[in-house]
Amino acid sequence: MHKLWVSTYKEFLLLIRDWGGLAILFLMPLVLLIVITLVQDSTFKTVKETKIPILLVDLDDGTVSKSIHENFSESRSLEIIKKTSETEAIELVQKGDYQLAIIIPKGLSTDLDKKVTTNVDGILEKFGLREEKDTISKTLKIEPKEIRLYFDPATQQSFKSSIKNGIDKMISKIEIETIYNAFQEQLTDDASEIIFDTESFITFTEIVPGADRNYIPNSTQHNVPAWTLFAIFFIILPLSINMIKEKNQGTFIRLRTQPVSYATVLGGKTLIFLIVCLIQFSLMLLIGVYLFPSLGLPQLDVRDKLPLLYITAFFAGLAAIGLGLLIGTIAKSQEQSAPFGATLVVILAALGGVWVPVFVMPSTMQLLSNISPMNWGLNAFYDVFLRNAGVSEIIPEISLLLGFFVLCTLIAVIYYEQKNAV
Repeated sequence: MHKLWVSTYKEFLLLIRDWGGLAILFLMPLVLLIVITLVQDSTFKTVKETKIPILLVDLDDGTVSKSIHENFSESRSLEIIKKTSETEAIELVQKGDYQLAIIIPKGLSTDLDKKVTTNVDGILEKFGLREEKDTISKTLKIEPKEIRLYFDPATQQSFKSSIKNGIDKMISKIEIETIYNAFQEQLTDDASEIIFDTESFITFTEIVPGADRNYIPNSTQHNVPAWTLFAIFFIILPLSINMIKEKNQGTFIRLRTQPVSYATVLGGKTLIFLIVCLIQFSLMLLIGVYLFPSLGLPQLDVRDKLPLLYITAFFAGLAAIGLGLLIGTIAKSQEQSAPFGATLVVILAALGGVWVPVFVMPSTMQLLSNISPMNWGLNAFYDVFLRNAGVSEIIPEISLLLGFFVLCTLIAVIYYEQKNAV
């Protein structure tokens, strides 16, 4: 234990004398967290709160157009702007000022009523409930109407599909209600008597598991764990560089003359950098809890979650340290370790879902994300933050992180012993 303590103290002295390294370890992650969260929170608010303005040209001014306008007005994501000229609406969409213009044709409501009335009369005549009308009225053809949608060419296909499906659903409901009302008028003289119930019999309900406990992710809950992991894994740079400096300065040669194993040397580095990881995580939590609300960002809720959060951060730190020890052992110069370590961290972050959520990746990339330690740590943090998970739920992720640390450390020790075997 004395040897381990001395090794740890040596690493502590090396660390506090490197002011540039301390800035990278503590200041850079905090600035990155604040900037990224501010940018993403603004994006989330734009998507979630700001309504998309669309143009509506009502040439019908009837019951159908009023029903369409009311349905769109109730939407939380759309803002209806009325125009009187179809040509003007098309020009505004072509310029990119608006994503969509809806043109309701003239006579849509009246022609729909005529069409439905004609069909109802024909059905009632077949059952002998009405006298047959003259041939001219039976052969009267009513031309079908079309609602024209003008989309901005840059509009996403998902938005187009949602609008077209919404309008199709509205029109179908209006047609069904019109048919029911026509039968109602023909079969009864009492307008107050209800024969047909036009309310939908089959409906659907959207249920978000855990929504009753307010486990709704926001920009803070995403970015604090994501960029904490990025900061934790970024310690492989100063860790590996310090190891290479010791090689170049002859410190390792002097250590080999002492009765100290390489595992003890790595143990001292592990302890001091594990403390660094936990300090990084604590600073990130403080930013999320106290600073973010003053910046207009959602506050991070850590109530009843701190023990599990620190357990996750502890094992994520071990995984990062193990990777740093391995790189520092194998690399022969700073020119090798620094670019390789920085690039590797970026790749692991990209695969792990730090920047782009894993579920929106292609299937091949989703499969590859499973090899990233950052993905294991991020899933564990999400389980705690968003799903109110207990220790048993995060055991698979922290076991992978621990196994990764053990594997990297064993490879580093075996490589060093074989390389320096006499």
